[in-house]
Amino acid sequence: MARVHAGDIPVPSKMVMNVGSQVSSKTVVYGEKDGKKLSGYLATPGKDSTNLPSLLVIHEWWGLNDNIRSMADQLAAEGYVALAVDLYDGSVAETSVEARTMMSGVGKDPMAARKNLQYAFDFLKETSKAPKVGVVGWCFGGGWALQTSISLGNRLDACVIYYGRIILDKKKLSLVHAPVLGIFGAEDSGIPLDDVKAFEKVLKSLKKDVTIHIYDGATHAFANPSGRNYQEIPAKDAWAKTLHFFDKYLKSK
Repeated sequence: MARVHAGDIPVPSKMVMNVGSQVSSKTVVYGEKDGKKLSGYLATPGKDSTNLPSLLVIHEWWGLNDNIRSMADQLAAEGYVALAVDLYDGSVAETSVEARTMMSGVGKDPMAARKNLQYAFDFLKETSKAPKVGVVGWCFGGGWALQTSISLGNRLDACVIYYGRIILDKKKLSLVHAPVLGIFGAEDSGIPLDDVKAFEKVLKSLKKDVTIHIYDGATHAFANPSGRNYQEIPAKDAWAKTLHFFDKYLKSK
């Protein structure tokens, strides 16, 4: 990941849009870790955020920055309660060196990240009374979207992975119950294409609901809402597929 992001900085992309007054947003506390409050960004379609399909939004290795908040706003504009979690305890990277350090910190204590995401899920189920909950993450967050699907099992209703770190462990993947949408770039040197195909094969062998889209010519972070690797055509198509996927699995009765 450090290699594919070398020299990158979290600049806004064309995917960052202003959704206007149709969305309400605020900072919320969704849990506590070692006496420190865990806070995230909650975006809702209007002021009433109860009894609506909801999403855990997991940031890239840059952290919970304005661009990820914009992604949460866009999801809220589509009718979801979107909670953008913070796995970096309030820190936000401005360089790839800083991002690598922060990401490594999470890697040293993965249980803390799992608990963080569990708190966020509980918040959506209990506070927002979400009937269905999905997860979406990009890059670092994509890997954690998969981990969330494993840890939450049949409590999660949908999972979207944007070029995140995948695993091939059949025993662990057997714990995935939510439908999975995987979005990857064919030219992504950080996530080898052979691994993506093997990942799909394992899930299908386990009779899991999985759909994988691989974009020719797309590199790692091609849909990155905060970086220089943005590629408009595949990014827009992937976003449309993401919205269709969530509409199917989170809005249908």
